[in-house]
Amino acid sequence: MRIRVEQLNPVIGDLSGNKNLILEALKNAEKDDIELLVLTEAVTTGYPVQDLLETEHFRESVYRLNEEIISATNQTGLLFGTITPNKSGLGRKMFNSAVLAAGGKNLGVVNKALLPTYDVFDDLRYFEPDENFRCLELNGVKLGVTVCEDIWYNENEYNYHIYRLNPAEILKEQGAQVIVNVSASPFTKTKHEGRLKMLRHHAVNLGLPIFYANQVGAHTDIIFDGDSMILDAKGNQVVQSEPFVPSYADCTFDTESGALKNPSKGSSYPAKKEERIFKALCLGLKDYVEKTGFTKDVLLGLSGGIDSAIVAVLAVEALGKDHVQAVTMPGEFSSEGSIKDSEILAENLGLKLHEISISEVNAVFGKSLEGLFEGTAFGVAEENIQSRIRGTLLMAISNKFNSLVLATGNKSEFAVGYSTLYGDMNGALALIADLYKEEVYALARWLNNDYYGRELIPDSIIEKEPSAELRPGQKDSDSLPPYPVLDQIVYRYVELHQSSAEIAEAGFDPGVTQKVIQMIDSNEFKRFQAPPVLKLSAKSFGVGRRRPIVQKWTAQGFKKH
Repeated sequence: MRIRVEQLNPVIGDLSGNKNLILEALKNAEKDDIELLVLTEAVTTGYPVQDLLETEHFRESVYRLNEEIISATNQTGLLFGTITPNKSGLGRKMFNSAVLAAGGKNLGVVNKALLPTYDVFDDLRYFEPDENFRCLELNGVKLGVTVCEDIWYNENEYNYHIYRLNPAEILKEQGAQVIVNVSASPFTKTKHEGRLKMLRHHAVNLGLPIFYANQVGAHTDIIFDGDSMILDAKGNQVVQSEPFVPSYADCTFDTESGALKNPSKGSSYPAKKEERIFKALCLGLKDYVEKTGFTKDVLLGLSGGIDSAIVAVLAVEALGKDHVQAVTMPGEFSSEGSIKDSEILAENLGLKLHEISISEVNAVFGKSLEGLFEGTAFGVAEENIQSRIRGTLLMAISNKFNSLVLATGNKSEFAVGYSTLYGDMNGALALIADLYKEEVYALARWLNNDYYGRELIPDSIIEKEPSAELRPGQKDSDSLPPYPVLDQIVYRYVELHQSSAEIAEAGFDPGVTQKVIQMIDSNEFKRFQAPPVLKLSAKSFGVGRRRPIVQKWTAQGFKKH
């Protein structure tokens, strides 16, 4: 049996467009004499669909679409992820399903059994879990079909849930000759290794080949890398699709011996973390702009710092320089070097750089507030006014020329509140807010040295000491620990859920640790109002990290009054 696993890039809610993608893939598979085409989880709707699923008209439209797709099949079998109705009248109204069709007929349906509710997942909010396991059959071959989490069982990056069922093992007991998984498994910087280890574990333990099809593309903040692959019964990766783009991988399953033969020409997954991040962020931005359909253009402020430099490079790479507008907005405390660095970067990227001085506007703000602020020292309020002026100017340009503002803050800044609400946090999308400061520097060096092979980002931007330049001689280190220390504390607290005591035991100063944790906790209200953050880690700021704004708990216990 010639089997293809194909990763498509659906758009959430675009049922007509998704149908066209599916039927085009089916047509190509038939032309290539594929006997079974395996598509991804919820390919009819896109994933995650969220509360669109609560609308009856949407659900009924998907059910009709399922029938249209089934009717369009011929000799090539099609296994596709979708939603199907729960007709029992008990529990939730629908299942997260995989449907097998051929010859215009529905050959069988399996429903997702393990419904994740951790991190960005909320399947149990909408779907009824199904524990009635059954193999599907095509041309005499028994297929053990699983849907995404069913194959992960208890092997996620962090075991938020321990499941009592192992669907793949149950299907093997029922006579499955292969395990097939249709997935919508999001990208993280280390997901590929975990995914491959998990699939190998199943293949070896079950003694069965694994056919894995995973969604590609980005939906708001969640990026899917594809990474579809086929493994033999010994856990060897026979062929892999090209990651981060719509692609497929083919292989022939020998129904008598169980061997895999004649794999198609495959691809390889990027080994370097920086390359993975770069591809993921470009995909995330490109899909955000194209799938929202508001505009083709983006806008950002170039400060002369490393963060805005990286965002500018990503924007040009993802969208093309003709769709990127850059503005530098020097103020009273802006250094000549930062202005010059912005100009050089813009020239290297082929961007026209617009310059708008904020000094006069800032002076007007100062004049307006001098009576109320009389007798007080220059401080954070005055610093933040400058950032908010810049944010207001960017939003004005955005409105006038119909472009989306990109926020340029990184994860370190978002974590401790070292970013200004209604200022540099303005925007439609926070592109690098799941990258720590040290990761931003590493990405810049990789871009110059490995990707472009030239000094695209000026070395002066990479080497200068970070500064917000909102008061004389200001340096980030005036307010924050060194970034290598800060990044590790944030990582341990936010991603590993370690307490301050555990972080201190790892060698970090207890006082510094406590200060950083206090900053993270007290700035939750800012992050609640931040733009969507492209997810790159196992725990990013966004829907996957739900912390109460009004609360009294800290890593040490109850807050003292």
